[in-house]
Amino acid sequence: MKQNAKNRKTWLTLLEALIIGALAFVFCYQDVFYALDSLYRDNVYQRSRGVNQSFKIIAIDEKTLQKYGPFGTWDRSVYADVLDTLGDYPAVVGFDIMFMGEMTKEGDEAFLAVIKKRNNVVLASHIDFDTAVVVDENGKMAVDPNHIGSVEMPFSGDEVPVGYPNVSTDSDGVVRRVHPIIKDKETNEEYTSFSYEIYLKYCEKNGIVPVTPDTDATGSQWIYYAGKPFEYEAISMADLLDGKVDPRVFSGCVVLVGAYATGLQDQFSVPNSSNQMFGVEINANILQSYLDEAFPLPMNRLLVSLTLALTVMLVFLIFAHMKLRWGTLVFILLEVAVVFAGIQLFTKGNIILPGVYFLVFFFLDYLVALIGNYLAEWLSKRKMASAFRKYVAPQVVDEIMKSGQYQIKLGGETRDIAVLFVDIRGFTPLSESLQPEQVVDILNEYLNLTTQSIFKNNGTLDKFIGDATMAVFNAPFDLEDYEMCALRTARDIVAGAKALEASCEERYGKKVSFGVGVNCGDAVVGNIGCDFRMDYTAIGDTVNTAARLESNAKPGQVLISEKIYERVKDKDIEAEPIGEIPLKGKSKGLFVYRLMKVDGVEVGDVNDASGIKVVEKRAESAPAEEDKEGKAE
Repeated sequence: MKQNAKNRKTWLTLLEALIIGALAFVFCYQDVFYALDSLYRDNVYQRSRGVNQSFKIIAIDEKTLQKYGPFGTWDRSVYADVLDTLGDYPAVVGFDIMFMGEMTKEGDEAFLAVIKKRNNVVLASHIDFDTAVVVDENGKMAVDPNHIGSVEMPFSGDEVPVGYPNVSTDSDGVVRRVHPIIKDKETNEEYTSFSYEIYLKYCEKNGIVPVTPDTDATGSQWIYYAGKPFEYEAISMADLLDGKVDPRVFSGCVVLVGAYATGLQDQFSVPNSSNQMFGVEINANILQSYLDEAFPLPMNRLLVSLTLALTVMLVFLIFAHMKLRWGTLVFILLEVAVVFAGIQLFTKGNIILPGVYFLVFFFLDYLVALIGNYLAEWLSKRKMASAFRKYVAPQVVDEIMKSGQYQIKLGGETRDIAVLFVDIRGFTPLSESLQPEQVVDILNEYLNLTTQSIFKNNGTLDKFIGDATMAVFNAPFDLEDYEMCALRTARDIVAGAKALEASCEERYGKKVSFGVGVNCGDAVVGNIGCDFRMDYTAIGDTVNTAARLESNAKPGQVLISEKIYERVKDKDIEAEPIGEIPLKGKSKGLFVYRLMKVDGVEVGDVNDASGIKVVEKRAESAPAEEDKEGKAE
């Protein structure tokens, strides 16, 4: 039976692990926590690694707007002046500005002439994306959310390298990805992003073999931001044209010219800051990722989902078999390890771990295991409490439940206890002279009396043996002053017997009286029996001696051993020495006492009293005549 319960618990734990593992797989594979995971990646993985000082921004800021007027009305000769001022110092100059259509013939020609002369300029094109149904390479119909609707080229046409500066935002409006190259599925023509085109020009100027950025299944390159808003060096275009800046500071640099004023509406939400970032700064970050070869990519979704499911199942099984203290420690270590591993994978291995799923499901593991263990413990406590209430005083059980000290050592243990036996005198002839129902009625009243007396004094009801009752004190839990508790129980039983005797004589014309024996000492206590039938009891010489004392007690008499008397003689009791009596099975007799008063109350009297005299043992006294009669009985 015990093994079956253990097997049921094991199978239930495995089932719980499978359920949590399956949930983890589905949630991760379907990316249910996309928004939460994105927020987690933004705040944990996107750590600034320091901006490259080779990237500089010529800022169209408020100062520039105040000097040259509203943006979009300028003659393009202004930009020609910018290039002339920079001279041949920069490696590449990228204009993050839409030069669509003609402004003035003279200004356009002057700007184009300088561009051709420098041969280090990249301009911006513009792509209008829409969603359309297209036919893929296999001839199947598919919905393309990034369908190229139209492409607007700058006024220079194909004479100058161009790239599209479009940035795509996720559903929460944050720029996390960019397409370095977009292919028109209808014309098969490829369009290069503005930042990648600048990178290619930079490699060309410096004799560097360009790298192809890693992209995901959608062709997106995930941006690893090197710096936060305003961290790249920005120089006002007005200051540059006013000669306040030495152009030599741009030597070998990549120079980006773009909007740097809020009114120009070229700001975007980014993952590494609560402040918005200008588009020209985003391009600087993307360019640095090319030079640093920092192209983080999400892990394969199927692989990471399977890994998560298996890990979550294993962790749950570990938690299910751990105590709360160690389980909490392991949980904290796991959470920290996930965060640390995610950061290292992102910054060192260019791998994006969906860490929030591991954190959430490790927490779910911990929570379910915690609740499961709590429920199991709660049920065990209730089951144990229910069982104990049949043996131990209810107030003791309540206190045990409150303190949590409810564990019992399985098997046996040696404890120093007090043992009390009580039975009905002359029960056999009594039962023969009455109807069975009357016998049961008397027996139930008697057992109720003994049980209530035992529980009142915090004893443990060990068992009923026919018309006898056995109780132990100081087992299974420690009990203060347990010898006195046993004696008080004996006093209460004898006191209650008077009312029961009167009731039985009135109803059935029969007298009922009890004999009580109390002893103390070491005994083996514990669960004794087999797997399917156990009994919590005490065994040993201490128990046998208490039983012999009870069998020698006269009606209404409480006999206690010399051993228990020596322990309590200095307390508020009075006991009369009887002498040595022979005990069955023992070669040597036992000196015994008759209990007279406890806590100022006479044995058999229910009224309180105090100042009771303790009668010392008369070592050489001979048994009184009435005691001989008691022994004979």
